[in-house]
Amino acid sequence: MKTECIGDYVKLKGKVYPCTISLAMDLIGGKWKAVILYHLKDAEKRYSELRKEVPNVTEMTLSLQLKQLEKDGLVLRKVYGKKPPIKVVYSLTDFGKTFIPVLETITSWGNQIVLEKGEFVNNSTSFNEI
Repeated sequence: MKTECIGDYVKLKGKVYPCTISLAMDLIGGKWKAVILYHLKDAEKRYSELRKEVPNVTEMTLSLQLKQLEKDGLVLRKVYGKKPPIKVVYSLTDFGKTFIPVLETITSWGNQIVLEKGEFVNNSTSFNEI
């Protein structure tokens, strides 16, 4: 039997999953979570910086995904100051940093796919034109 399937299920923070892949995908799955983590892997960022780096995500989705990543312990949200304007910065937690090798592998795989089957386009092309 494989390690991830020693028991019938796995459990984390009171939530039960059928396997470790299901658990991992709950933490980082979806269209935007891995992209957000990728943009935080090298440095902390303010919300506005993330919005610029991931322009196709809606503000509501970015906000919800950041909250979920924070709740799951992958992202740390630091608030500086007590009165507006306050400064809010997002960064990877130590747990979030354990995902960096996976991000690098996904990035490498994505680059390989584009080189073999697609093309890189310049920034002057709008996303909607692609």
